[in-house]
Amino acid sequence: MAWLNKFQYGEAFMSKHIVRKHSFSILTGLLLMLTLAACGGSEAPTPTPTKTPLPQTSATEPTPTATVAPPAADTATQPAAATPPPAEPTATPAPVIERVARIAASQLNIRAQPDLNANIVKLALEGEEYGVVETSADGQWTQLSENGTPLGWAAAEFLTVEERVVQRDDSGASGGETAAPAPSQPTAAPAPAVAFAPATMTSPDFGGQAFLWWRPELADHDLGLMRDAGFNWVKQTFAWETIEGAGRGVFDWTVSDRVVQQVNNRGLKLLARLSIDPEKTNFWAGPPPGNSTAFAEYAGALAARYNCQPGSAGCIQAYQIWNEPNLAREWGNRRPNPAEYAAFLREAYAAIKAGNPNAIVINAGMAPTGDNSDLAMPDDLFYEQMYQAMGGNSSGYFDMLGVHGAGFAAPPELDPADAASNPKYGGYRFFAFRHVEDIRRIMEKYGDAGKKIVLLEFGWTYDPVNAAYKWHGADAGIDMFVQADYLKRAYQYAAANWPWVGLMSLLTMPNADWLNDGNPQDEEQYWWAIMDPSPTPNTLWRPAIIELCIYFNAVKGQTCKYDPNQ
Repeated sequence: MAWLNKFQYGEAFMSKHIVRKHSFSILTGLLLMLTLAACGGSEAPTPTPTKTPLPQTSATEPTPTATVAPPAADTATQPAAATPPPAEPTATPAPVIERVARIAASQLNIRAQPDLNANIVKLALEGEEYGVVETSADGQWTQLSENGTPLGWAAAEFLTVEERVVQRDDSGASGGETAAPAPSQPTAAPAPAVAFAPATMTSPDFGGQAFLWWRPELADHDLGLMRDAGFNWVKQTFAWETIEGAGRGVFDWTVSDRVVQQVNNRGLKLLARLSIDPEKTNFWAGPPPGNSTAFAEYAGALAARYNCQPGSAGCIQAYQIWNEPNLAREWGNRRPNPAEYAAFLREAYAAIKAGNPNAIVINAGMAPTGDNSDLAMPDDLFYEQMYQAMGGNSSGYFDMLGVHGAGFAAPPELDPADAASNPKYGGYRFFAFRHVEDIRRIMEKYGDAGKKIVLLEFGWTYDPVNAAYKWHGADAGIDMFVQADYLKRAYQYAAANWPWVGLMSLLTMPNADWLNDGNPQDEEQYWWAIMDPSPTPNTLWRPAIIELCIYFNAVKGQTCKYDPNQ
């Protein structure tokens, strides 16, 4: 890919690299999506490929005073009879004005308290009506009632409140009451709700991992680059220990609220990987599978908080449940057990769906390995046994199947059989990007062809330093230009041959923390990244993000704003 003579990577980069030329395709576009005004609002490290073992009022009008009807005139006389006493006056039943709130959003959270952190007591639907009890002092929340009983609080901006006259009987009982609109001025209509990006995927869809947790300014910088480059999804780890680390049910939403809001504000969709640092041995919940119920509670709390509805703290469209459970180190240092993971997955699935029925739940991707021991299990064998543990039916376990698809030393089009037969490529089928097709055949075998595959990780490294990676990086002839080309070709191959693929989340946007020790090159993740770590205000490019920007935007009929040839 000779394309770089015109392109400036930054002073540090230009001093080290020879620039080549490339004629890119044309486009310009932004992916726009406004975020909800009611959203709440820096980096649990997004994992890298595992070292592979080999082989939301109105004022109430005063209640009208009851009018006494005058006695009727007596026009008939009876000479022999005494005039009877006048009839007792009868009071007309007193009308009562009640305030009624109608839900003005497709769905709306009703919470126990006027606080985004409060528990959700009900998910109200558009058009439903509730009584109004009171409005919070700041006017942002309205307390609703159901059948005369206080129910909870909803965001006032997503309610249409009107007054109605309710005619009651003498006893003041509610039975026999009739309602009519009160002749009062209607309350102002709420501001229109802005929808979050829907939980949908194209085939293929464009995404990548990012490091958004600890540095807000870098997070916003990188999210802007991803949006401009044509990415639709960003994957971020929501490490359990960083949110619920103080103990069961004790949540710190400070960083997660900010991260979710930043992603939503950029119009990107969010895939949250839910897992824990496997090296954290003193976590209160313990390791899997014994922590499954506590983990499901955590997953459910996230899904309820970020359930993409008006009044929520934001929107997470999809969830990945754990990471690489086919490795003992990710499974409590126990022998990998597909049946245990299936049960773990089912519990988390139910909790997430209770919090957000529209969220996409994806199982963990598996590490590519040929080892079958107490330390690891090959991914294809794990998937096979997982389907068996599910009784051949994935309903209630996941919505899309998560897979990892690193390309190692092979170009993306290489047949896995060639990778198995040629030591140059590693000698196993899993050393080919197209090994994903092997996993697809397992899905089809168990009648799951109607579900998509999501590539939770894939990419190529050009590592020339780290021995465990350089054999399929620099030693295999892969440099930053080949990496860029292979990534683009992987998306092109999937578009042409994989109608069943959904999101393809590549490795990776950079992490500025790699610079902390002064030598990022000894960090193996550095060589998988599609651009250099770029502390603001710098942007240090690599060919991959430019090549992908041109390709992604071309697919959308747009041009890449970063194309050096434009």
